[in-house]
Amino acid sequence: MTLALDKPRSPRRPAARRGNFEMISWLFMRISGLALIVLVLGHLFIMNILDGGVHRINFAFVAGRWSSPFWQFWDLAMLWLAEIHGGNGLRTVINDYARKDSTRFWLKIMLYVSMVLILALGSYVIFTFDATIPAN
Repeated sequence: MTLALDKPRSPRRPAARRGNFEMISWLFMRISGLALIVLVLGHLFIMNILDGGVHRINFAFVAGRWSSPFWQFWDLAMLWLAEIHGGNGLRTVINDYARKDSTRFWLKIMLYVSMVLILALGSYVIFTFDATIPAN
């Protein structure tokens, strides 16, 4: 008696010749995940627990925070790492579940365009924030 296995559901694609991109991507996910734990938990602790919690967060608080290059860098690092980490994870999901090459291509294009727009807009806001605007 021989044991027969069914063919896999997903169509076979030729192995991509990308060098070490997937290994570097895998390594980035682990390192950025650890960095994001520190950045996000620090952010939540400072913004929500210290000195009265969320009731003190207003325009003046953000203006004072972003007047320091340290906090600008902290928030910028959190934005960039979270966006690239999430985009890389979504890229992997697209590669795993999109069956047609054309669908995979367009989903990745939409992902990359949205990532660039969010990173550009977020970075622009952090760097050009004007604390002298009167709060209404």
